[in-house]
Amino acid sequence: MKRLALSDEDAEARRLVISWMTKAGMEVRIDQIGNVYATRPGTDRTLPCVLMGSHIDTVPTGGAFDGTLGVLGAIEVVRTLNENHVTTLRDIEVGFFTEEEGVRFGTDMLGSAVTAGRITLDDAHALTDDDGHTVADELVRTGFDGPAHHRRPIPHAYIECHIEQGPILAGAGVEVGLVTGVQSISWQRLTVRGEAAHAGTTPIEYRHDAGLIAAEVIVKLRRMCDSGTYGALRATVGKITFGPGQTNVIPDTATLTIELRNPVDQQMSAAEEHLADVVRDLTARHGVQTTLDRMAKTAVVPFDEQVQKLIARTADDLGLDYAQAMSGAGHDAQEISAICPTAMIFVAGENNGISHTPKECSNPRA
Repeated sequence: MKRLALSDEDAEARRLVISWMTKAGMEVRIDQIGNVYATRPGTDRTLPCVLMGSHIDTVPTGGAFDGTLGVLGAIEVVRTLNENHVTTLRDIEVGFFTEEEGVRFGTDMLGSAVTAGRITLDDAHALTDDDGHTVADELVRTGFDGPAHHRRPIPHAYIECHIEQGPILAGAGVEVGLVTGVQSISWQRLTVRGEAAHAGTTPIEYRHDAGLIAAEVIVKLRRMCDSGTYGALRATVGKITFGPGQTNVIPDTATLTIELRNPVDQQMSAAEEHLADVVRDLTARHGVQTTLDRMAKTAVVPFDEQVQKLIARTADDLGLDYAQAMSGAGHDAQEISAICPTAMIFVAGENNGISHTPKECSNPRA
């Protein structure tokens, strides 16, 4: 699956999902950041709604379940209520949020962060992709620059179902996960500026090799993870580019993304501080210039205990085995938890829970 946020593929999928919402008898609205909400009316429309949902955008090498499961599953809940002629006191809403993955415009959970108030609408609209297209322009181009206010009415509660994207549930032999929260996530961009020179004629001691600094940072990040000093730290360099990008030219620039994740805020802060020290040391030692820019940062987010207890009681009533787990990935739920009681349900994945790949898979027997 390749549905980058606000791409033509994403727009086509959005229209398809909206058609399913409409067929389920739901009232659809689109807000100023492109979030889509569909409402099944309750008997008392003055009460805050119960919101379910996730996202439908993907990474460039995505699978069929990440995010989409939570949206289509929520629509199926509405269909089931309709088929069984069940009325609810509160409105039931199904939503999907813009640019959850963050791979196109550089900030993950964008749509949910805007509606929850962490990111302003103006800042979100001004974000650009690698080709210089802004979020605002792409919303207009795809027809998802909606009229509804970006700060949505506060729900009574929010629940999100998601594929686990990991091996814990499958390894434990349980069917669902009761998600206790989301670990801290830090995205930074390191830019290194050295000096281009001939690869064959420039002695090693005369080089200001931007690529070397990038390599040293990558190795150091792995050593930080292995050290245990920073708890259960996970570090990833997911994207790296060199300039001028020629086989026989020493790189004069290197740009790499650095993603850190940690279930403890204090250990995350310590890891970030050490990384900054590492970069400063490499800058001085190799005679280069460096810039470390913050792309995104979220603290550990605990989910609502009462909603978790309700999920646990429901799993018990249905005879479903479950395990408690903290999410290693970021989700829209962590943003919405800032405005209302929130929790998540994980479902087990096959192939050791592999995700962000076409191998991603889940089924009732996973």
